[in-house]
Amino acid sequence: MSETLTLKPRHYDKLGVVHCGVGERGFVAVAGDTVTLAKGESHTFPRTGITVTRKGDEYTFTRSVTESRAA
Repeated sequence: MSETLTLKPRHYDKLGVVHCGVGERGFVAVAGDTVTLAKGESHTFPRTGITVTRKGDEYTFTRSVTESRAA
């Protein structure tokens, strides 16, 4: 299972409790870590495990969620 969030430039939101945002010209921030993406590129932020993929002016943030199971 995974959580997703799609943003356009100059917008921000949260994926769970993690702040995610998109600036201009491919600038992306996740929990204070930043990267610049060209169209079609993806990047995984190692600290949070969130992957962001850029498709044109849409940026999709994805994080895998594991369910804890009671024994």
